Amino acid sequence: MRAGPERTLVPEDPAKKIIPRRAVRTTLARVRRQGKTIVFTNGCFDILHAGHARYLREAAALGDVLVVGLNSDASVRRLKGEGRPLQAARDRAYLLSSLSSVSFVAVFSEDTPSALIEEVIPHVLVKGGDWKGKTIVGSDFVRARGGSVRTIRLLPGRSTSSILRRVRGVRTATG
Repeated sequence: MRAGPERTLVPEDPAKKIIPRRAVRTTLARVRRQGKTIVFTNGCFDILHAGHARYLREAAALGDVLVVGLNSDASVRRLKGEGRPLQAARDRAYLLSSLSSVSFVAVFSEDTPSALIEEVIPHVLVKGGDWKGKTIVGSDFVRARGGSVRTIRLLPGRSTSSILRRVRGVRTATG
């Protein structure tokens, strides 16, 4: 935080935590040289909700720096179908970067974060508990470098899909 003109504390601009893809490798190499443990997770984060906030806080607790790989709009559309994402990548990235648990956000356009993981070179790769027992993209790469792969239990009933089902079932007074 920094002192603003009226001497109150003003949070830093969250957008500074959004790193362009071309700067990922150098930014995180600097962090690694400082001896910090880098944690990586990824997702669409189309509607940010309490489940996401808890998940990201728990992921951040596994290291010093949490990097969130965010699917681009085209990537979300390929994975989730037409009508998604509901919010543009720049807005989703800004919301994520506004969370104190998130250190950096990097948008990727591929269907999987594999190439981004190889640029980040995380010490810890994290996915939600719904991935337990499944092959997590990037897990072989991370483990081959001495890192670990973790899953975090998700909050029951908290998902973008469940929120969308509820919203679609709501009738308004006008229609």
